[in-house]
Amino acid sequence: MLDTVERMAYTYFQGARGSHNWDHTLRVRRLCERIGAAEGVDMDVLLVSAYLHDIARSHQDASNGAVCHAEKGAQLAAAIVDKLPLTAGQKENILHCVRSHRFRGSHKPRTPEARVLFDADKLDAIGAVGVARAFLFAGEIGARLHREDANIEATRPYSADDTGYREFKVKLCKIKDRILTREGQKMAADRHVIMEEFFNRFREEYEGKR
Repeated sequence: MLDTVERMAYTYFQGARGSHNWDHTLRVRRLCERIGAAEGVDMDVLLVSAYLHDIARSHQDASNGAVCHAEKGAQLAAAIVDKLPLTAGQKENILHCVRSHRFRGSHKPRTPEARVLFDADKLDAIGAVGVARAFLFAGEIGARLHREDANIEATRPYSADDTGYREFKVKLCKIKDRILTREGQKMAADRHVIMEEFFNRFREEYEGKR
C-alpha cells in the first residue's frame, strides 16, 4: 500500500520548486518514522499522510500564496485515499492530517498522527536544513539576500522582500514553541539553537561587524 501511495504522490512533484520538492517529502517521512515510533501512533495513517501532505504545493506556489496547499491537498488526496485498504476512520484521519499540517493553516491537528505530521513538517523548516530551505525559497521567488532597513511586519510574502531572514523572523523562530510531541520538542530545541546562531552571525557579517 505504501509503495503505491509513494508512486502516486511522486507524480505531483514533477517540476516542483526545490524548497518543497520530493526530497522534502522524503525527509518528512523519515522524521515521521522516528517521531511516530516514539509516540506510538498508527503508522499506516501517518506514512500515507507524509507522502500526500504536500501534493498541492505547486498550486500554492503558482498562486503566490492565494491557494492553501493543505486545503487543496486534502481535496486531491481524497481520490487516492478512497481506494486504499483502510477503515473509514483511518481514511478520514489521513485527510485531516493533510488538511491540518500547515503552520499558517486554520485547522489544528486533533489526532496523534496529525500532531506527528505537523511536527515532522515543521522540523524540516528549522535547523541547518531549514536555513538552507529558507534561502532556497527566497531565490526561487527572486527575493533579495537581505534587506537590513526592512520593517519585517510590513513586508509581503512572495515578494522581493521575502528573504530568508524575513522567514526566520515571521515563522521559523516561532516553530520551537509550536511543536506538539515530546520527541519533536527535543529535536526542535536542538535545531533552533543551530538556526538562531546562524542568523545572528548572518546579520553580523552582512553589517560588516564580523
